[in-house]
Amino acid sequence: MEDVELSELMHRVSRRLRHGYVRRLEPLGLSPGQARALRVLADAGRPLRMVRLAEELRIVPRSVTPVVDALEEAGLVRREADPASRRSTLVVLTDEGRQADERSREARRQAGRELFAVLSDEQRSQLAALLDQVDEQFR
Repeated sequence: MEDVELSELMHRVSRRLRHGYVRRLEPLGLSPGQARALRVLADAGRPLRMVRLAEELRIVPRSVTPVVDALEEAGLVRREADPASRRSTLVVLTDEGRQADERSREARRQAGRELFAVLSDEQRSQLAALLDQVDEQFR
């Protein structure tokens, strides 16, 4: 095996995972950014202000508007006035949005299963533990 830097290898594997995920999202009519927004809203368990959604997505507030526009047009979210602040808008996940979130999560799981199918159950568990250990330092 050629001498590949670990970060380059992780980048390549991550890119392959993302491509598999995107391929599975296409029939759902979702982009990865839209799927992430649905996931953030579902995980929050309550409506979020637009600015808070942008923070959670780690994007600037003006960039969240087209994401919410597309989700609203698809009936997956709706905007409501924030009763606590007239200047703020809440993004509310609809029932259809919850279903789309579940389908997008399953698409991500399927992409992962396909990518890591070459590994045994034990190897997948070891890899998960190692990645969790690396990730733990940033929580």
